[in-house]
Amino acid sequence: MNKALRFSATFALASVVMFALLQCGGKKPTSVDPGKQSTTTGLKYSTGGKNKNNEFAVRKFKGQPEGPNLVYIEGGRHILGAHEEDVPLTRDNIERTVTVASFYMDETEVANIHWLEYLHYVRDSGEQYYTEALPDTTVWAAELAFNDPYIDHYLRYPGFRFFPVVGVSWRQAVNYCVWRTEAVNRGLALKNGNKEEKAAAKAGERIPLESGIVLPGYRLPTEAEWEYAAKGLIATQYLDEMQDYSRLYPWDGHSLRNPYGRHMGEFLANFKRGRGDYAGIAGKLNDGAMITEWIYAYPPNDYGLYNMAGNVNEWVEDIYRPLSFEDVSDLNPVRTDGKGLHFAGGFRPKNADYLDPASYYNKRDFFSIIDNKQRVYKGGSWKDVAYWLAIGTRRFLDEDSATATIGFRCAMIRAGGNK
Repeated sequence: MNKALRFSATFALASVVMFALLQCGGKKPTSVDPGKQSTTTGLKYSTGGKNKNNEFAVRKFKGQPEGPNLVYIEGGRHILGAHEEDVPLTRDNIERTVTVASFYMDETEVANIHWLEYLHYVRDSGEQYYTEALPDTTVWAAELAFNDPYIDHYLRYPGFRFFPVVGVSWRQAVNYCVWRTEAVNRGLALKNGNKEEKAAAKAGERIPLESGIVLPGYRLPTEAEWEYAAKGLIATQYLDEMQDYSRLYPWDGHSLRNPYGRHMGEFLANFKRGRGDYAGIAGKLNDGAMITEWIYAYPPNDYGLYNMAGNVNEWVEDIYRPLSFEDVSDLNPVRTDGKGLHFAGGFRPKNADYLDPASYYNKRDFFSIIDNKQRVYKGGSWKDVAYWLAIGTRRFLDEDSATATIGFRCAMIRAGGNK
């Protein structure tokens, strides 16, 4: 190699090294690595320990902590709405394109054992609070059916521990989300907090979000989040923003049976096959469940979520309106009552009546049952025929009512990023 070529190679290598050093020296601050001083004032941060100079405290942050039972759902553009024939002729979920931000959702439905844990810890909150938290076990009662054993056994007998809790109203589910947030964050503070935060957690005080060691609030998913997560289209993509197909159910195709492998022919969800047929014939039960089933039964969808179709219907955040698909925003759509009772410290602008007020439905004269207390539930149940398992179908019930076919799962925002 002549001198000119060696000089060129050496110069090129030196240029690469210099560029890398410059890049390292000019690294931009991030949430995880904010630097040692403010980029706008130049004042130093206090990064832990004693703070004698009253500097602005910036705690170490490794990213949003993992919440128990939560699965990450990467957001994106999506076509929401019903792909099934509109049998009730409601026309209340017409297809529309929206964007849903990344969030977390429970891997499973909340189970009886989780609710019993909740009752155990709120017993000291007062008799009224405890009584209001009790599920309505009489939802199993029927005048012309012998379901009496479920009234006494379904919630409390150990054999039903990991079956979905039912008899829970929308309002009770919201209260559970608030309690769960406090319980999880108390545990995180005791594990990862400093001396002051651990003392505050033991005293039952709220740990500020600025600490970075606690989670945003658990809550019910919005209807848009629920539909987006249920479809799980993340596995249908190819090339650049292309998808082969959409989905009617949380799995591929129009069949309710597994088309693959040694489980071929088995049902993919717990539902009512037809009049009087809840489970099939003894010796070869079709879905294996007369009522509800184990929360991990049946294959999960492509996000890893179990029983997004069948087993129990699930409460979502939204107030029911048939015209929501026309009214709501195309970014994180939702229709709420605006009271913000279950959002941590949060005021929310009132939007339940926006564009589609309850007065339009004339409930007072019994021409409608729609008002601002009717909440949407999704997914179909052990007592529903296959039509209601389709992701786009929607029904509603008063927020203070409960049935043996409705449960719920929680959700949470992904704060500060989509990864």
